[in-house]
Amino acid sequence: MSKHDWSADQLGDQSGRVAIVTGANSGIGFETARALAEKGATVVMACRNLDKAHLKADEIRAAQPGAKVEVMQLDLSDLDSVRRFAEAFRTKYSRLDLLINNAGIMVPPYAKTAQGFETQFGVNHLGHFALTGSLLDLVTSTPDSRIVTVSSVAHLMGKIDFSDLNWENGYKAQAAYGQSKLANLLFTYELQRRLTAAGKDTLAVAAHPGWTETNLQEHAKPVKFLNRFLAQQPSMGALPTLYAATEPSVKGAEYFGPSGFMEMNGPPKRVKSNKRSHDQNIAERLWNVSEDLTGVHFQI
Repeated sequence: MSKHDWSADQLGDQSGRVAIVTGANSGIGFETARALAEKGATVVMACRNLDKAHLKADEIRAAQPGAKVEVMQLDLSDLDSVRRFAEAFRTKYSRLDLLINNAGIMVPPYAKTAQGFETQFGVNHLGHFALTGSLLDLVTSTPDSRIVTVSSVAHLMGKIDFSDLNWENGYKAQAAYGQSKLANLLFTYELQRRLTAAGKDTLAVAAHPGWTETNLQEHAKPVKFLNRFLAQQPSMGALPTLYAATEPSVKGAEYFGPSGFMEMNGPPKRVKSNKRSHDQNIAERLWNVSEDLTGVHFQI
């Protein structure tokens, strides 16, 4: 087996571990939750649509009798929902081994979240930023814990426009998506710097699924058309996330994606993000702005 042939079969025993997977009722999130549950983890499927989530949880239990999966409601477009989820999680669990920030939306028509943020920035970045900050003490008090945030190759076209984060001066859906995915990486790398400075052994890492056929592409019709020729299945798209979450050799601030041509498909490997994603000045400014916008201040 070559170093890039890793599959879910190599995923180690996860018994006794507790994982949260956002957006776990479809696509990459579902495959991530399913794989972790099959290996013995207790998986909290954090989803907006409870009916769909319960159906997918039943699917996991049917395939793996005894699987430990629980559905809890989380709407990342509403910071009040994020707060309620974190509070409810704390009443049930005293540890959090894996926080997998997977949920996302891609190039929708212009809209705003409950608190008035452009939806892609609000859901993909701010919602997960707030969720992570609200649960960070549980994660850092759990040995060998990890925070995995799912980004995208679309970060390459991203730029953080601090003068108009909500795209009120002319909305460009793809550029807004790129901004949110760049924010995911800036957040991951800055989080790892802060964890390291505080002497914490929790790892903050990132992954991207390559070109994977999912419901994320609902509003991206050209992408949906090309799926039949280029896309891989969600079970493959989930592998970089699973690798980042579980492989013992992973280090903090690493980034994983498919090993195939242009990182579109194939087994996972460590990949590189662009220079902008490593700009510490932008990352620190984004962090401070995100704390102000969400009202969630990290205690590290």
